[in-house]
Amino acid sequence: MRDVVITGIGLVSSAGEGLEAHLEALAAGGAPNTDAATFEPFPVHPVVALEWDRQIPKKSDQRQMEAWQRLGCYAAGLALDAAGAKDDAALKGRMQLIVSAGGGERDYAVDGQILTGLRQAENPGVFLNERLMGDLRPTLFLAQLSNLLAGNISIVHGVTGASRTFMGEESSGVDALRIARERIASGQDDIFLVGGAYNAERADVLLIYEMGGFLWKKPYASVWERPADGGGMILGSGACFLVLESREHAEKRGAKALASVAGVASDRSRRKTGSVEEALHALSKQLGAKPDVVLSGATGIKGITEEEQAALKDIAPGAAVHATGNLVGHTIEAQAATGMALAAGLIAEGKAGEALVTSVGHWRGEGAIRLTKA
Repeated sequence: MRDVVITGIGLVSSAGEGLEAHLEALAAGGAPNTDAATFEPFPVHPVVALEWDRQIPKKSDQRQMEAWQRLGCYAAGLALDAAGAKDDAALKGRMQLIVSAGGGERDYAVDGQILTGLRQAENPGVFLNERLMGDLRPTLFLAQLSNLLAGNISIVHGVTGASRTFMGEESSGVDALRIARERIASGQDDIFLVGGAYNAERADVLLIYEMGGFLWKKPYASVWERPADGGGMILGSGACFLVLESREHAEKRGAKALASVAGVASDRSRRKTGSVEEALHALSKQLGAKPDVVLSGATGIKGITEEEQAALKDIAPGAAVHATGNLVGHTIEAQAATGMALAAGLIAEGKAGEALVTSVGHWRGEGAIRLTKA
């Protein structure tokens, strides 16, 4: 099995742009960037303002993408820059791409017009069919498809190797990283661009998660403190992409390795009391993890967050534990990659020898990633 290393990281969120800005924010601590007014009573972590032209030069490309696609495409460009691959067309031509993605974004204006018109329509079925056919432009509809993020990355950045898009919320992010790592380690491929993106600043997604009872509806509090007050997650807008490649491949092209990806493991336990704690114990044992730092993807939801805390006391006694939700919010599909990026940054800076990244889905799915020095 070949060693797998991280050579490029692209990261954007409410904490800033780039890995350095995020590590500085992590070290500084303090209250994160939170918007409690726009979607009251639901706080969100809004992404910082970005100069889209820096990574998506054509305005026409920017216009046809939804916000989460622009975020992902931007972060992918940052990762390619960091890995020294942006200007290597031949390398990008054989680079594999895996994206973890959610659904598309709603057109609120059209939704409102249709719902209002249905009240007075003589034949609601005919009215609905006509409005859906006439008001949803084909380009708008296509821009909502989940695999369009991979397509846009290929078009904008020239990454034209095979691409895959995984759906399945937090678990899709873990499995995207797991598949990329295993294919490189086994010798099937040499280099991957992998990651995800999420736009939390949308009334429709807040509605969906609130219907499940998953959202925090009070002023910001640490994910570790929320369970005692009912629990809940605060969603965050952001994106993270990483360039993974074999050590030999990286050395041959003179790319610097930030950290080694020792293993990625995932599970989907039947959620009952104790199942999350048991799953994390099993995953860490599978990876042989003995971390001195943990990047936790804990949501703040009651029950599962407390179980993760209990598991980490056994798995990583004495280790520094950082919750990505306290820094950038919960970024769903991009959450595992974000934790992995931060862990790699701490290792590269010499602030950790081994890191464990955890990902516990808000309703299903558990994951763990072990990183070591490059």
